[in-house]
Amino acid sequence: MKNYLRIARFDHWIKQLFILPGIAFALALIRGVDIESIFVRFAFGFLSTCLIASANYIINEWLDAEFDKYHPTKKHRPAVSSTLKAQNVYLLYAAFALAGLALAYFASVLVLYLELFLLIMGVVYNVKPIRTKDIPYVDVLSESINNAIRFMIGWFIVTSTYLPPITIILGFWMGGAFLMATKRYAEFRMIGDKSLAALYRKSFSEYSEESLLVSAFFYALCAVFFTGVFMVKYRVELLLSVPALCALFCYYLRISYKKDSAAQKPEKLFRESGLMLFLFLFMLIVAVAMFVDIPGLEKLLETSLISAP
Repeated sequence: MKNYLRIARFDHWIKQLFILPGIAFALALIRGVDIESIFVRFAFGFLSTCLIASANYIINEWLDAEFDKYHPTKKHRPAVSSTLKAQNVYLLYAAFALAGLALAYFASVLVLYLELFLLIMGVVYNVKPIRTKDIPYVDVLSESINNAIRFMIGWFIVTSTYLPPITIILGFWMGGAFLMATKRYAEFRMIGDKSLAALYRKSFSEYSEESLLVSAFFYALCAVFFTGVFMVKYRVELLLSVPALCALFCYYLRISYKKDSAAQKPEKLFRESGLMLFLFLFMLIVAVAMFVDIPGLEKLLETSLISAP
């Protein structure tokens, strides 16, 4: 039973905290929200997201067992190193999926739809004949969309009346794509052999260190662009956080160069004390910019030309 529960990856539940930015942005942009009811919906929404994520991890680890045996560390996963029965794995998957969807209903109907979307993306990413994780670049984009889904779950925990701005959703998607491309880059460098890497992950046969770095840079630029458009339209004070955001991307990329980089295992990033401090400072700047009006910044949005002296 311990091995079956290990493939649910409870230590990855911390990633579901990505629903918190959705909650924060909704609270900043929407007036008249019933704060007390949010705590109850958050409890249901967060636990639901954790269970759905575990369902996706279960199917991921089970279907990846034949490939993970070529990875230096993943070859020790229970699905590879021990004998698990298929019927028990699929039963566990169904139990987590149904429990997650049931809890989502108590958060809101829209949260239920998004949790179902998250579950479907797990199937699209892992299950043949689609199995997008085998397709270069599509693998990154199809997995990182979960970042945007988590943001929307947080948003709809707060409100079922207003839709989140598409620019911030795209920004979070591209930010997630940057993290995922960087993870791929760190994995590729760690394995050090393209032919062996391709046995572990089929998409690696079409990647190189250069292409992965360039794609990560592209996703970072898109993330800054879309979030910048959102800031200009909805909260100009947030523009003050852009330099810190760019620096955060650079710091994270630097981490991917480390031996056995934590970028390969985002759930272990809390061990990077420098990154955590940087992230805290960035979040502090964002929090101040979201809730404190700064006079004079609206002049940045003026369209008239400045007369020459």
